[in-house]
Amino acid sequence: MSQHKESDELVVNGEPGENTALETPEDDREPGNDGGEARPNRPSPDGPVGVGDAETQADLTSDGENGNAIETDVSGAVKEAESEADLPSDAEQLRESQGMENVRNSTATVKVVLVPEGHVMTVAFVIGLSIQELKRHLASELRVPPQVLQISLDGTVVEEERSLMELGVRPHGSTRLEMSSTNPTTHPLRPVRPPELDNMPDVITVRVQTEEGVFQDVVVEIERPRQQKAFLGGYRHQLTGAVYHHAAVQTAPKRRPDRGVVVFSRDTQTVELKSQAQQCAVHVSTQMTGIGCYVSCMKDKLLTPGTYLSADEFHDIRLRAVIRLQSFARRWLAQQRVEQLRRERNRHLAWLDLQERRRTEEKEEQLRDRRHRWMNPQKRDDFNLLYHALEKWRCEEEQKINSSLRGAERKAALCSLLDQETQLIAAIGRHRIAVQHNNYDKTIRHFLDKSAAPYQWKTADGRLIEVDSPHTIRARELRDLYNDINMFTAKQDQRHQILMTLKHTVKEHDCQLSRDIVDLIDREVDLTTRGLKASSLEGLRKRISTLFLQYIKTPAFNPEVAKMLKVPQNPSQLKNDMFLCRSCQRYLRSTDFSPAANARRLRADEQQLNKEAKIPFLLQVEDVRYLVEVVWASRSAVHGSSDIYNLVFVRWERGIDWSPWNCILLSREETSAHLEVEDVHKTYEATFIRRIEHKHMLARRYFSQISSMAEFLDSQSNAALGNQLISKSMTMATGNQATIASPR
Repeated sequence: MSQHKESDELVVNGEPGENTALETPEDDREPGNDGGEARPNRPSPDGPVGVGDAETQADLTSDGENGNAIETDVSGAVKEAESEADLPSDAEQLRESQGMENVRNSTATVKVVLVPEGHVMTVAFVIGLSIQELKRHLASELRVPPQVLQISLDGTVVEEERSLMELGVRPHGSTRLEMSSTNPTTHPLRPVRPPELDNMPDVITVRVQTEEGVFQDVVVEIERPRQQKAFLGGYRHQLTGAVYHHAAVQTAPKRRPDRGVVVFSRDTQTVELKSQAQQCAVHVSTQMTGIGCYVSCMKDKLLTPGTYLSADEFHDIRLRAVIRLQSFARRWLAQQRVEQLRRERNRHLAWLDLQERRRTEEKEEQLRDRRHRWMNPQKRDDFNLLYHALEKWRCEEEQKINSSLRGAERKAALCSLLDQETQLIAAIGRHRIAVQHNNYDKTIRHFLDKSAAPYQWKTADGRLIEVDSPHTIRARELRDLYNDINMFTAKQDQRHQILMTLKHTVKEHDCQLSRDIVDLIDREVDLTTRGLKASSLEGLRKRISTLFLQYIKTPAFNPEVAKMLKVPQNPSQLKNDMFLCRSCQRYLRSTDFSPAANARRLRADEQQLNKEAKIPFLLQVEDVRYLVEVVWASRSAVHGSSDIYNLVFVRWERGIDWSPWNCILLSREETSAHLEVEDVHKTYEATFIRRIEHKHMLARRYFSQISSMAEFLDSQSNAALGNQLISKSMTMATGNQATIASPR
């Protein structure tokens, strides 16, 4: 920082001669660095006031001279106005527009109070710009998004489209605004630096002389340096003792280009010299026999020269040694390669063995599951499987009888076979009735337990919280009462008490159902009082239990069951959730459809390959069964395997989505090899390809009759198929009876 001469005089917000460099209050300072440079604000229509170097005029005139200059300016302005009065109206409009533009480009001092901290920021801003531009400038200073800033004047929020001039701010004037954050938790308004570290104001006004006797007030904004300036040294005046520092520029130092190598190193290229004495370990000397000295020759050795080696022989020996070394190295490399191939072979054989064991275990698991379903059927599919096995057994026995017996013996054997089949069907029917009764009881208990269960959820620390509502408490009371009603082994007094509790419970709602239950309760109490046996009251008690279950399932009496009923009480809920099942020809909810195992596997595989696949989800169980049994004859297309539980559908051409006309039925062992085929036309023979394409045409013909599948078929392909194929009805054996399948 250089010092001015004593004759130089800076006038700031006052008359010449005053030493006041700043009149901004201490609490209005903007957080920043300790020091800063002064910069004049020049009007810019595109944003906040720019920053420049403020030039102060030295040796300003005195008070009297300032007064004379002002009077001269006033008289000159009056004469200029009189001369301009005679100009045309166009010139006057032009001057008015220019004057208005100059007013809009003028600056003013804006003091912004940060709410609720109370810190004050002072900036010089063009009064013609909008509040939105002011927000952007302040947001860059506070390092927050401009969307969260809210500026208000006297407690009223200011619109972003309005300017400071519209708010009544005059050129070179000042105003005070409040600014707050709409999201103080995420984006609080804090000063960049604490106010106690600032000793420099944000804005100062400097009066400079532009012409002879003409002065102009320039608003100068103090720019905070973004980096700490380095101390560059300086010097001290020996006579006056003043200390002068070398000036530093605001521009960041220029970085040297990266050459890609390290150019700063402590290593040198100086040769290292070392002095070291060498001394042999054994002293050797020679001595010859001479006069007065005898040297014994008993230990002398006779040396003879060896075979002389030429250069070619020497190089030949070296070449043979190199070849020997190379042979040993290549042998080692070959051994390593063989060992690697052996490990890969063993790993591949182990993988094949693992796959074979896995397939064997899957088949055994399927057989165990099938045998368990045969011995203990619980679901409709289990009974269908049992009927199918019975039908298969009957056909085999009938074929044996027809091939081995004739005449009366054949008829007697067929009659015996018919009796056996009838007995087996009757046994299956009795078991089915018992299973249905058991499943009915389990379903009712599950329904009542689910309706009476409290609401549960896990907290952040993993604890389970359970909350009961009045509806769940009501459902729990009805469930306990239902269990007590179905406890037929209770004593007579205990039974009467349970019936009275049930009677008081249902009498809370007066309707036909409650009146019927009360009548049955009175009848049972009367009959038990007369000494009637419990076996004779079994039917009456079942009627009471059934009516009370109907009472529990009524949402008006038990509101908690409304969300668990399959048929919603509001008919509008059935509009978008009921679909026609083509297998059973009934309308079911979307959650009641249960595709076969092959269909489920097919949908899962296609979902992994293409999440937008639609055709596998349009197929029903009967459609998949038609493809397997009619189109592909329940056999693998390659080796003819007939194990239906080991057959799967895969894509015929791997790059096209699965469809009935782009599929092939293979066993699990053949699937992995087929999926590695890039081009089926180059891998398989022409005869095999024509046979597969013929099955695809059959599938196209069948599924073209279904409206939901027709849109995926090409119209030209359908026309060609119509000329080549003829639709015929065919017989399929499904379950325990034969059905006629025809194209839809």
